[in-house]
Amino acid sequence: MATPLAPASLTEAVPLQGGVLIRPAAESDAEALAAAYRRSRDHLRPWEPRRPDSFFTTEGQRARLREQAAEQRAGRVAAWLLTDGEAVVGGLTLSNIVRGPFRNAHLGYWIAAGQLGRGLATAAVRAACQAADGELDLHRLQAGTLAHNTRSQRVLAKSGFERFGRAERYLHIDGAWRDHLLFHRVLNDRHPA
Repeated sequence: MATPLAPASLTEAVPLQGGVLIRPAAESDAEALAAAYRRSRDHLRPWEPRRPDSFFTTEGQRARLREQAAEQRAGRVAAWLLTDGEAVVGGLTLSNIVRGPFRNAHLGYWIAAGQLGRGLATAAVRAACQAADGELDLHRLQAGTLAHNTRSQRVLAKSGFERFGRAERYLHIDGAWRDHLLFHRVLNDRHPA
């Protein structure tokens, strides 16, 4: 699997692979992001919380991106989109960023319908790990997958994550509380600043 030429940047677009860029999400992405979610609605349904119809609109995504930007300014989130030309083909977010002695974040990602099997998720996760280590100075990332989501588990394993547990009825996904497998990756052992 190809490794990104450079880590994902918190401020600029970086080539990922196959003409796809990973770049910071911005409010101006609302229309393209809404279109990607509409195209992928059925594909993503089994893996995500139930979404109101407004989530799939430009205005719904604009509001979401504004909220995400505020969280990013506060240092609690880092969000990127994967783009192929003008089209959004995926997204990746580090959320619940915690500083101090923990220096940890939660990793979440999605790939649009029709884009699976290209190695985009693995390349994006690896790039985000580099940014989390280099630019955010985090010690550790963690992620959860539905217990039966073997594709996502393979992405995490190929990206250096190890399984460390199972959480019963962890998140409300597709209309029910679902069990998740928990993974983590230690990025470095630097002393917290």
